Amino acid sequence: MTTYDAAGTAGGSGGAGGRDAGDRVPPLVGAAWLARRLGTPGLVVLDASVGRARGAARRVPGAVRFDIDGEFSDPGSPLPHMSVGPGAFQSGARSLGVDDRSTVVVYDAVGVYSSARAWWMFRAAGFDRVAVLDGGLPAYSDAGMPVEDEPAAERADRRGDVTVRPRPGLFVGRAEVAEALADPRTAVVDARTRERFAGTAPEPRPGLRGGHMPGSVNLPFGGLQDGGRMRDAGRLRAAFQEVAGDRERLVVSCGSGVTACVLALGATLAGRTRIAVYDGSWSEWGLTGPVDGADEG
Repeated sequence: MTTYDAAGTAGGSGGAGGRDAGDRVPPLVGAAWLARRLGTPGLVVLDASVGRARGAARRVPGAVRFDIDGEFSDPGSPLPHMSVGPGAFQSGARSLGVDDRSTVVVYDAVGVYSSARAWWMFRAAGFDRVAVLDGGLPAYSDAGMPVEDEPAAERADRRGDVTVRPRPGLFVGRAEVAEALADPRTAVVDARTRERFAGTAPEPRPGLRGGHMPGSVNLPFGGLQDGGRMRDAGRLRAAFQEVAGDRERLVVSCGSGVTACVLALGATLAGRTRIAVYDGSWSEWGLTGPVDGADEG
């Protein structure tokens, strides 16, 4: 398995030995990397599973739930999974025991799926000491690492003191996406399946048309993975080069802003730095925005 340093450079599966939670944190870590650090002061492990995987009956020891389906989505928005504001994010992160100097590792019970969403939300909040567990709970368990037969805790046993310092531009709205579609230096990249992008498969949410934003390109998030783990940096670079060419900025989208963050993670590992996530994604655009594909009109 390949993991990466903080610059997205490929390295060994476990990283350098003897590090503690005060060292540099790469965006992607492996099972051995995490298992060696369990119990380290300052380490916070978060289960960011969504949907049917939410509340899974097993967890990485000591894991606390990062509830994307609950408190970490804006309850006032009619759209699913819209990011909460800075104050709500700070309060929620503190309830999970996160301090300014914590090392945060997020995982999900599927592989690399919703964990990337939690990772991107921390980055948007100005917190970079956060990593995704490559392959999630399945890879961690398959590697023979310790697990606990209980769901992730709802709250940490101590409240953290992290201070949110919002980083503008990591999440964008519909107006910015419309501008990006007209910008030759920007690629708008859709993480949905090829069938949904083409409009030949139905959308899972009622009221949404099939198809895609005119001028956008398609890179299904599963194409960045093998067996639930992220591909190596070279293959990730090639995947983005194929769809985006030399365009210097990426705006990534999906159904509800979750798997778009897998693209954001992959692009980061590939060495790209100008990345934004369309928070409303197709759940917003597919209602009234202009569409190309089978349902255009």
